[in-house]
Amino acid sequence: MKQQRQEKILSIIQSQSVTTQEELQARLAEAGFAATQATISRDIREMRLVKTLSPSGSYYYSVPSQKHPEAEALNIDSVFLESIRSVDFAGNFVVVKCHSGMANAVCVAVDTGGWNGLVGTIAGDDTIFLLMRTQHQAEEFAVFLQERVTKAKAARK
Repeated sequence: MKQQRQEKILSIIQSQSVTTQEELQARLAEAGFAATQATISRDIREMRLVKTLSPSGSYYYSVPSQKHPEAEALNIDSVFLESIRSVDFAGNFVVVKCHSGMANAVCVAVDTGGWNGLVGTIAGDDTIFLLMRTQHQAEEFAVFLQERVTKAKAARK
């Protein structure tokens, strides 16, 4: 059932512009697939779907077009540039605040980055929690992200 649902998700996002998980959930229901928002969120993560900026300025779900590490690095840069609002840490947790609807895209970029000490991530609509092995790794990671976001924002101006 999961494989069929994920195949249908691919079919939907390749044929229609889907901008939210709720919209994807409704399209799946129309196609006969009952799925919770949590299930859809897991599918999006497992399938490594990303949100892409359209020429009109809206974001929609898509499949990454390239599988090369250089392309992933570029994708990470663009996701950071457009999506992260702030980064902070407490203990061995890092909290990343994003623009509404963009946390999953940023989370995929972080998950595929191969960061040292990253145990796991949880993404909501606009917030990501990252669990690091140690407090020191959390601080290093938060500083790294903060510097990256600051540089990206400065380059945009």
